[in-house]
Amino acid sequence: MKPILFAIVAGLCWGVGEVCTRSALHAGKVGPIGAITVRSLVAIPLLVLVFVLMTRGVGGLRVEPALLDADRATWAKLVLGSGLVAGALAMISFYIALSLGEVSVVKPIAFSIAPAVGVLLGWLVLGESMDLRKAAAVGLIVAGVVLLTTGGSRSAPGEAHAPAAPSSGQG
Repeated sequence: MKPILFAIVAGLCWGVGEVCTRSALHAGKVGPIGAITVRSLVAIPLLVLVFVLMTRGVGGLRVEPALLDADRATWAKLVLGSGLVAGALAMISFYIALSLGEVSVVKPIAFSIAPAVGVLLGWLVLGESMDLRKAAAVGLIVAGVVLLTTGGSRSAPGEAHAPAAPSSGQG
């Protein structure tokens, strides 16, 4: 049950955070890279504090292994996969998307593709189980993304749709 609760807290925090981020970006006084920089600079001190506390087991927190004990393969996965791909490239892409689009579209797309990819790579790369329930869930996620990204045109609040040009009758 603990993983579910922490995942719910993470989702709630990300939901609130992305609405604040989009609002700040659309105010036009900061760009996506500036927003990521602020987010990271604010997060790093708290992350370092929690890491230090967890490596020492302070306050009953689960003891975490020291980073110095990690081997080269683990470091490569952390630096390249977690740091570069998920940390930097994903955040840059996501913040640019937020600066250009609606949080109600951008957020669900980004945060539904991620678990679908996680389920598939967990199965293909890590040997995790795949059953009909997981496959159906991935299919529903993909269907949801398609539903969000196709169909009717969107206009900015207060923006009127341009009238269609009259047909000349020639085909």
